[in-house]
Amino acid sequence: MGKVAFVFPGQGAQAVGMGKDAYDSIDAARDVFMRADEALGFKLSDIIFEGPEEKLKQTAYTQPALLTVSVALLEAFRSRGMKPDYVAGHSLGEYSALVAAGVLSFEDAVRTVRARGEFMEQAVPGGEGAMAAVLGLEREALASLCASVTSEIGVVELANVNCPGQIVVSGTAQGVQGVVERGKEAGAKRVIPLEVSGPFHSSLMKPAADRLDDVLAELPLSDAAVKVIANVTAKPVTDADDIRRLLAEQVYSPVLWEDSIRYLIGEGVDTFVEIGSGTVLAGLIKKIDKGATVISINSVSALEAVSAG
Repeated sequence: MGKVAFVFPGQGAQAVGMGKDAYDSIDAARDVFMRADEALGFKLSDIIFEGPEEKLKQTAYTQPALLTVSVALLEAFRSRGMKPDYVAGHSLGEYSALVAAGVLSFEDAVRTVRARGEFMEQAVPGGEGAMAAVLGLEREALASLCASVTSEIGVVELANVNCPGQIVVSGTAQGVQGVVERGKEAGAKRVIPLEVSGPFHSSLMKPAADRLDDVLAELPLSDAAVKVIANVTAKPVTDADDIRRLLAEQVYSPVLWEDSIRYLIGEGVDTFVEIGSGTVLAGLIKKIDKGATVISINSVSALEAVSAG
């Protein structure tokens, strides 16, 4: 058997009702939802289970909600005895990975991502920032398109390098619109504007990173018990101080997801266990390496299928 990596989804994977089956039937999972409500001082679980969707889609709720569902399913899965050789998370999912690696407590993580979501929403006034998914364009070609649009129209940068032919750009509304308009002639198959509340993972998020830095400075972090692949570097990190610094940088730096998965495959990982809502990461990993085994733990039935197997 090769090595195993646990991976955790980020924003975009949320859905009203996610994790409810685990809450209803698994004590370890229910406990996580109750701890989230207590740590935050409001009923996050109600928003997760009942919505409304508009509220769950607000970044300041989405981030703690996805973390809570991932950690609830992780706790339910842990009792099955499988241990990871590595952990990684997509953007916000990095916090779920850090909880899994014993770097910070779940309570500290859920409060931190709640603040992170608020800071990210507040960093750029509504409507001034945007993001778009660019399909079918090589990274280098897209980077040079972004550079020319930035110099002529407005800031736009690579934000999420997800898999071959799928890269998200982020920046000012004008900059992103410039990529939308010029993407086709640069060779993109499609450019799809995303419904997001801000230009995440772009230099416009530096004010949010500064505020998050202050929060992180107060947090007790431990060295990681399992190697964490950082979004910013796509390399393993275990030292608490390095993790702290990279979490602040992560807010305004591109998420190097494709590079992270390629690194893990190079280290002998052949099984990826996606823990949390949806199957977004399974889709990306399969596009990076068709031969990888990906298991999505997103429901009680998925948990039971793995245990039976």
